[in-house]
Amino acid sequence: MSGAIAPGTERAPAAESGSRVRPREVLRSKTLVLNRSFLPIHVTTVRRACVMLYQGVARAVDAQYQTFDFPDWCQLGIAGPTLGLVGSAMPVPRVIVLVGYDRVPRRHVRFSRHNVYTRDRDTCQYCGRRLPRSELNLDHVVPRSQGGLSTWENVVCSCHACNRRKGCHTPEQSGIRLLRRPTRPAWTPFLGEAFGHQRYGEWRPFLSFLDGLQAEEVC
Repeated sequence: MSGAIAPGTERAPAAESGSRVRPREVLRSKTLVLNRSFLPIHVTTVRRACVMLYQGVARAVDAQYQTFDFPDWCQLGIAGPTLGLVGSAMPVPRVIVLVGYDRVPRRHVRFSRHNVYTRDRDTCQYCGRRLPRSELNLDHVVPRSQGGLSTWENVVCSCHACNRRKGCHTPEQSGIRLLRRPTRPAWTPFLGEAFGHQRYGEWRPFLSFLDGLQAEEVC
């Protein structure tokens, strides 16, 4: 397609340390997604953000809060990391706004594998090792064979070794210690953790609302 992204030709300027970003790391890096009211609702990959721009379901947002469709974004001057296109290049979209979505972020955290990993910070809740998610899984503190439920209060992040060691037993039965009792995460701190895992400077103006919400909850 015209303007198609060539995954093997993404380019990024040299970092301050003098090293260069590997080509495919650009497409795997993160983009902040805003609803139509410019409230952050999600974080996606640059690759997915580019697809959304091309399909017309989102627009790129620059530092002056101007929005651009795919063709206009590709014509912008380049002052940072770029994505290689067929015959040209485009700026990396770090913030996009959805064209037809104006719902506000949910005030509760959905129970899911991804969110359990985020709550536990990719750390095994038995041995304390922080590992890549490919080396982690979910574990029921009280096994389902003993009546345990798939809830925030009974599921934790576990490495494969600890999961095998624990088996179909409780921590007490298997002789291993649970580092902390799992709980349902509060919405605002969790949202800050999810968005703050790898923040970019372009995100800061859109995440300031988190600090205001946290201040309100403290009061």
